[in-house]
Amino acid sequence: MLYQSTRGSMERQTAAQVIAQGLAGDGGLFVPESFPMMSEDDIIALSGVPYMGRAAYVMGLYLDDFNAKELGRFAGEAYSEPGFSHKDIAPLHRLDGKTHFLELWHGPTSAFKDMALQMLPRLLAASMRMTGETREVCVIVATSGDTGKAALEGFRDVPGTKVLVFYPRDGVSDVQKLQMVSQEGGNVGVVAVEGNFDDTQTGVKAIFSDERLRSELSARSCFLSSANSINWGRLVPQIVYYISAYCDLLAGGAIKPGEKVNFCVPTGNFGNILAGYYAERMGLPINKLICASNRNDSLASFFETGVYDKNRPFYTTSSPSMDILISSNLERLLFEMSGKDGKAVSGYMDALSSKGRYEIPAAMSREISRVFAGGRCSEDETMEAIADLHRGHDYLIDTHTAVAYKVLLDYRAGTGDETTSVVVSTASPFKFCGSVLEALGRQVSDDGVVMLDLLSEASGQPIPAPLAALKDKSPRFFESVAQEGMTDALSCFLRG
Repeated sequence: MLYQSTRGSMERQTAAQVIAQGLAGDGGLFVPESFPMMSEDDIIALSGVPYMGRAAYVMGLYLDDFNAKELGRFAGEAYSEPGFSHKDIAPLHRLDGKTHFLELWHGPTSAFKDMALQMLPRLLAASMRMTGETREVCVIVATSGDTGKAALEGFRDVPGTKVLVFYPRDGVSDVQKLQMVSQEGGNVGVVAVEGNFDDTQTGVKAIFSDERLRSELSARSCFLSSANSINWGRLVPQIVYYISAYCDLLAGGAIKPGEKVNFCVPTGNFGNILAGYYAERMGLPINKLICASNRNDSLASFFETGVYDKNRPFYTTSSPSMDILISSNLERLLFEMSGKDGKAVSGYMDALSSKGRYEIPAAMSREISRVFAGGRCSEDETMEAIADLHRGHDYLIDTHTAVAYKVLLDYRAGTGDETTSVVVSTASPFKFCGSVLEALGRQVSDDGVVMLDLLSEASGQPIPAPLAALKDKSPRFFESVAQEGMTDALSCFLRG
């Protein structure tokens, strides 16, 4: 299978080439030329296979320049103990006959990013070998909280790599920040950015677009790649857990073969829910992908109006990984929905850059609405959802999952759609213990580590081992820069 840029101006490339490169040279994102199809029999067969086997099979459909044995070994390494604490890797929690939670936070950093970022370093290292790349790779990451720690952990001390994470200084939780700035490893770096996630992400994109910098790095036998979801190697492993969730519903008797389901996904940069769309394109019986936004609702508004407009207030919320106004991966959806029209996509992205908004044709908006729905959740509603689930079902969720749960309830009330639904649960509640404690009406501390114990006492739930270990960690990284100082920070990091 070959891949093309969403901007349409590059030659087709192999999976190994696009994983090594990360971002397309014309500024676009790599997408597959076509989608491999899965039959009902294929899905039924996978229902009897452990998660590692499902992962190797699904990734093999896209990464056909990798062999099956290699992908099987990667999956076995990526999703094994002690990194993942649950035997099912991505288990389903049944709330009632029509509602399930897909728990994607049982990995080494207690967030869904582990599902991809335990796999990406292996795919990247193999891609470099396959393409004959001998230079050192520096993986640059912009994070709204969870991607940063997952990338640091995934690439820690991997030979031939360095990883530098940029995060918005005041835009992550205390636990997320401590996870990053205390990261161990000789090849890692962490820098705070004075601004929000959009500022951070814009700065990273500018680094990738700097041809002079790329030339200088190449002369020093180094090149840049990405661990953000702009990298195709991040998205492929995420497709797996949608298919796996459907298989588990089948295996548990919650649905019949061929029966459609809904997925409700808390969404910021659009990568997570986009993976669900790719699964739908492969033949997974999905009725609706429900895009859940917090107060930063540019995506929810887009699905309602066909207008993407970042010219709106930016809010710092209790679900910081969704505090995003520019959703990079939406570009990939536009490419598919426009009939793979790279020129049209370039026009939308130029308009977003120059005017902060673009509008898609009504016909495209209708086609998107066939698969997607959008909704939003306020801060008070987020807190109420956490409290209601804990009080009524003794089930504890984080703030992002709460946004998705409330949006699902609103969607059902507004449409009458009672299709069996899966809420994609993206983080352990202990990563956002201050907000969760507040929702439960409990004492809150200024010390993020102390709040881990407070939440454990309040909920009766054990602290996940990776987070409990933070009690013995001390910060290593203290640097903070303005957006325009990010390139200099990278240069300093590479000089060691």
